[in-house]
Amino acid sequence: MVLRPVELRDGAWEQPLMAPGTGGRPGLWLVRAEAFRPVVARLARSVLDRLETERAAAFRKARDRDTYLAGHVGLRLLLGAYLGVSPAEVPLERLPCPMCGEPHGRPVVRGDAVHFSLSHSGGLCLLAFAATPVGVDIEAVPDLAVADEVGACLHPRESTELRDLRAADRPAAFARVWARKEAYLKGLGIGLGRAMSRDYLGTASGAAATVPGWTIGDAAVDDGYAAAVAVRC
Repeated sequence: MVLRPVELRDGAWEQPLMAPGTGGRPGLWLVRAEAFRPVVARLARSVLDRLETERAAAFRKARDRDTYLAGHVGLRLLLGAYLGVSPAEVPLERLPCPMCGEPHGRPVVRGDAVHFSLSHSGGLCLLAFAATPVGVDIEAVPDLAVADEVGACLHPRESTELRDLRAADRPAAFARVWARKEAYLKGLGIGLGRAMSRDYLGTASGAAATVPGWTIGDAAVDDGYAAAVAVRC
């Protein structure tokens, strides 16, 4: 399957750039929750299912709820456009959990007609769509203390790379490698059930380390954020 172009004329949508730009590039979309709020108000009740509505209502902070709703309304609109069906009729289901086998794993389109991934952080939602398994992640750049503490849990080579950087550069480099790792693990369907120290993806800007069978690249989003997408070749 090859994803056909999708055009949604709304200032709340953007298409970030992915590097490297090779064959098999996924459809990649950035949704801004605040700008997307009028669309959510108009469509959420008609396109979201009961479980999505309940999960949105469970958020205590309005910003978190708005971001969730923006991501999931956007997801259904885009999946509907890719599949040629109404957003409310997108056939979503959940895979078995890779840890316990219960049916609360990652959501998929029934029959794998299109693969997708969704991530959100601080009012931004990043969505990826591809003909093969795909994972996406967006992260706010943390403060130095978080970068140093959590950076020690990464692959030994990555931890060394971070320690060798100037203090001012470490938070952005940490967010970059963390986004790459989460995107890759989401693509695998494992998530954080796999140790972050196991795979080397590198902290340097420009390109992630090569992983057999996968294309992993950074996505250009807002200042103060890092994002990445991983697509199975």
